[in-house]
Amino acid sequence: MTGSARIVPAREAHSLTEPPTPFWRRHKGLKLVALSIVLVLIVLAGVAAFLLHRAEPFVRARIVEALQQHFHARVELDSFHMSLKDGLKAEGRGLRIWPPAQVEGVNVPADNPPDRPLISLAEFRFQAPLHFERGKPFHISTVELKGLEVHLPPHSHFIHRAAVPNSATSGSPASFEIETINCTGTNLVLETDKPGKLPLEIPIAHLTLTHVSSTGPMDFVADLTNPLPRGAVHTTGSFGPWVVADPGESPVAGQYTFDHADLSDFKGIAGILSSTGQFQGTLRQLTADGQTNTPDFRLTDFGPPLPLTATFHALIDATNGDTVLDPVDATLGHSHFTLHGQVVRVKPSQPTSDSASFSSTGDAGSSSPAPVPLGQGKDIDFKIDIDRARIEDFLRLTSHSGPPVLTGNVTTKARLHIPPGTEPVEKRLTLNGSFLIDQATFTSQKIQDGIRQLSLRGLGHPKEIKSTDADSIRSTMLGNFQLSNGVVTLPELTYTVPGSTIKVSGTYAIDAGAINFTGTADMEATVSQMIGGFLGALAKPADRFFKKDGAGTELPFHVSGTRDDPKFGIDFNRMKKKSAPQFDPSSNPPADLYSRPER
Repeated sequence: MTGSARIVPAREAHSLTEPPTPFWRRHKGLKLVALSIVLVLIVLAGVAAFLLHRAEPFVRARIVEALQQHFHARVELDSFHMSLKDGLKAEGRGLRIWPPAQVEGVNVPADNPPDRPLISLAEFRFQAPLHFERGKPFHISTVELKGLEVHLPPHSHFIHRAAVPNSATSGSPASFEIETINCTGTNLVLETDKPGKLPLEIPIAHLTLTHVSSTGPMDFVADLTNPLPRGAVHTTGSFGPWVVADPGESPVAGQYTFDHADLSDFKGIAGILSSTGQFQGTLRQLTADGQTNTPDFRLTDFGPPLPLTATFHALIDATNGDTVLDPVDATLGHSHFTLHGQVVRVKPSQPTSDSASFSSTGDAGSSSPAPVPLGQGKDIDFKIDIDRARIEDFLRLTSHSGPPVLTGNVTTKARLHIPPGTEPVEKRLTLNGSFLIDQATFTSQKIQDGIRQLSLRGLGHPKEIKSTDADSIRSTMLGNFQLSNGVVTLPELTYTVPGSTIKVSGTYAIDAGAINFTGTADMEATVSQMIGGFLGALAKPADRFFKKDGAGTELPFHVSGTRDDPKFGIDFNRMKKKSAPQFDPSSNPPADLYSRPER
């Protein structure tokens, strides 16, 4: 029937009005199972925590034992804790490994026991898997270290004496593999047993070790700041395996870059140096080959900068930083030279071994003056061979302003010594040697005009003076020199221009430009020929007073004043002397000038 209603049974109507029964009420058995599982897990976690807590001393003891077996030394660990989270996590504090007490069947003498650990570590943490396969190395992915300090005693500590055989063994040391060790705040100190030498301390801001094992070498990446000159060093390479008998003999090899090193950290010089190179050897003795580039090298208080590049081969005593350079092949501006020598770190008030060799007279091995106490720093001692160079490059470094006083080709052999101290480098520097300057001209027009007159009158051609270009007259200089406290001393200089030979001795102050020379000029022409013309004819009677060995002219003279305003004069009081000035032989460079400096 259309419009009629459907009659709903009473039971169905009641089910529509009541809410559905909850899941856990309908499955009471399942709820009990779930609660049981949760309780079991809680109990297991508690048991695991309890067991871990009880196991911590055992694991700590095993770590200490393994390190003792590996390093043959006393090991201390202040605290150690473990947890189960994404595997086994462990952390510890206060790890100390002392220098070896018994190594490879021999004992270290206990006459001078070590006063500090070989390795100390403020904190460490690592994560490892819970499973371990017997017969295979224990594998750890990452280890984090903070406050690592490695303090290597001198080699003399590891002079061993025979031990009494001991049949008791603790078994073979545990074998392990570590993918990565990240170290923050690492400090490497290498002690030396050489008298008067400072230990070498190398702070390393960031150090990463990879492929670490208990028996093989490991790779490293390190970033550190070099203290002097201050600059950033980045180095990569390989280290190890660790030599337990003497850790300082552990091998190391790698490459480095040294950037933005500020040479102004050394008083008296300036410039930004960069360097790259390779090294290999042991922690105590390294061999390095590299290149340096300083595009703006200069002396702080003097002239414009010059580019300085160099390649070097170095032997480095890593226990104290002493470095033997053999050789350094360098170019300053357009000038090439080589160096052979050493850079030695010294303690305060320690005189250097070669200080007596650089006395004011240049005598080698002079034992007279007592060495002056030195400041802490580096003592530099080099043999220098300048073979293809321009004198103006070196003079430009020591000129306050304007062009250098002289230009020309120069060759030099010299001995350079720079002791440590607080004064500028040019005040501490001592340089003894011999030199030859060829094709030389003076940049001062006044001096060069005088050289033109000297040459043409010496040849007996006074009429050609006005028509001859002064710069066309080239000079040659040959002699010995000493540079000390900013003053160049020339005990004997032979200066030659066409028609004249001049022998000079005296001093030249680089800073002030003060000149003080005396000498004798020997000319080919007589006095009358040098004057020429009618006046020359009148001067003929005077020729006999100036002749030397019956020919030419000998004229004593002096030069005073400054570099910019020199003053020339004739020494009439010496005109009766028929020989060149006698020079003190003791003023010559040391006999051992070109000998290799001893370390």
